[in-house]
Amino acid sequence: MLRETKIEREGPARRSRAIFFVFLAVVVAALPALPELLAQQEATPASQTPAAVRFGLGGNAASIPAEFIGNLVFLPVRINDGKASLFQLDSFSNASSIDAARAKALDLQIQQGTSNAPPGSAGVVRECVMNLPGVDVTTESLSVVSKNDFAAQVGRVYEGTLGNDFFARFAIRIDYGRRTMEIFDPGSFHYSGPGTAFPMVFARGMPVIRAKFSTVTRKDIEADFVVNTALDASVLILDRFAETHRLFSSHEKTLSALDPELGLTKHVAFERAKDFRIGSFNAEGTIIEFGQVDALADDAHLAGEIGGGMLRRFNVVFDYSHRTIILEPNANFHRDDQEDKSGIAVIAEGSGLKTFKVVQVQTGTPGAVAGVRQDDVIAGIDDEAAADLTLADVRDLFRQVGRIYKILIERDGKTMQVTMQMRRLVGS
Repeated sequence: MLRETKIEREGPARRSRAIFFVFLAVVVAALPALPELLAQQEATPASQTPAAVRFGLGGNAASIPAEFIGNLVFLPVRINDGKASLFQLDSFSNASSIDAARAKALDLQIQQGTSNAPPGSAGVVRECVMNLPGVDVTTESLSVVSKNDFAAQVGRVYEGTLGNDFFARFAIRIDYGRRTMEIFDPGSFHYSGPGTAFPMVFARGMPVIRAKFSTVTRKDIEADFVVNTALDASVLILDRFAETHRLFSSHEKTLSALDPELGLTKHVAFERAKDFRIGSFNAEGTIIEFGQVDALADDAHLAGEIGGGMLRRFNVVFDYSHRTIILEPNANFHRDDQEDKSGIAVIAEGSGLKTFKVVQVQTGTPGAVAGVRQDDVIAGIDDEAAADLTLADVRDLFRQVGRIYKILIERDGKTMQVTMQMRRLVGS
């Protein structure tokens, strides 16, 4: 009481000065944490792209019959109750989109886009409904975007993308082990499984989580990674980050090669990590790729991307509304990543994408020893003709260590057979 009386007698001016200095001290103390706080305050995609969601039969969940190509996830989508298309689930894309040729084939009206349309956009389809099994999503505009190299890189025709505006409408559970997917109304979703929840922030609308890893040259590097469901590889570390942290000082267990998934002209380096940890989960046998991603070139705080090769070890829940990702280890958790063991980079071309063209052969690898050359066409493997294989099948066969294959090659109008034995190219 005496103290209160003294302050009262000292008058409003003294009180104002005291309050000012207290405020100043609080601000100064908060300054070191300001960048992190600002990063975590970035708006989620949900606040940027309004949409209406209606589940079937008045429910609040739906099971979607997903199709997996390697570690990539595709979902059946009909636009305005039209013919079904396969859209890729892509947490690296902010906006959902449809391929231009697919939109025309479905007789969708393409209108001029807005100034904030995605790069390469050919317009938008306005006021449409994306119909998925058990749920309809109404959107004000669906971007029209073509991906010219997609078919060659993935082995299927590109038809569309479900981006972060789609993720933001639901809690999404992907079971990579059983290759199924479920979506839930985020307002009523409550996870009760054995998985672990991790905080998730957003960079340019993309989900970002923290991980720690060790390489041949460095230990316990902790950094932020974009979670990219459209990346088939396990982990991609940006060249910029690798150079800054001197991850290239030793190439003892590193292989340089062309990865068609990242682009038909981009080389990457491969290395098997000593460990890769997300919280308490240590994904042993993880293969890291080092390369350049143009979209992340100026994001200095990002180390790279975590892709489907890592996610396939878990059942994964994306809960954007609560800024949470939940990881539940599945039967794949202890299975090491398997790199290409042929030294051959292959893409798909031609009718039905059944022409498997060699775009690179690494010197000294099984492919080179067997006499395979760039621009050769793989017409068959053992007793399987190319017509009975997919690009994913070819790449999977070439990941089998120790296997010996008879490869039917077409070159300059002639057919020949070579024998190729797979062996490890990246250190164990």
